[in-house]
Amino acid sequence: MVELETPQMDSVFHALGDATRRRMLRDLAGGERTVSQLAQPFAMSLAAASKHIKALENAGLIRREVRGRTHVCRLEPGPLASAHQWLGFYERFWTNRLDVLERLLREEDARKAQDDSKKSPNSREGDDQ
Repeated sequence: MVELETPQMDSVFHALGDATRRRMLRDLAGGERTVSQLAQPFAMSLAAASKHIKALENAGLIRREVRGRTHVCRLEPGPLASAHQWLGFYERFWTNRLDVLERLLREEDARKAQDDSKKSPNSREGDDQ
C-alpha cells in the first residue's frame, strides 16, 4: 500500500489540483517540451509558467534540464503511479459498493416481478362489480 501521509503525495495532489498543471502534464506525455512550449497554450508569461513548472518539479512529476539557454521539461511518471495506486483503493471501494447496490436493486426488481405474477390478472383492485 502506498503511504498516505508523505510529503511527496501531498505535493503530487497539490500539483494535480490545478488545471494548468494537469494540461502541462498531458502535453509532456507526448514528449519533451520547453518552458515556452508549455506556456504557449495558456498565453501566460514565462515567469507564470515557471511557477507552475516548479510545483510540478517539487512533486517529482517532471524533470527540467537546462540546455544552453533553453529549459526542457519531461514527464517523470513514478509519482503519478503512486497517486494512481492510492486512488485505486477508492476505485475498488466504490466498485464494491456499486456492485452491492446493483445486487440489491436486482433482488428488489425480482421480488416485485414475483409479487406481480402472484396477482391474478382477472382481479383488479377497486373492481367489486
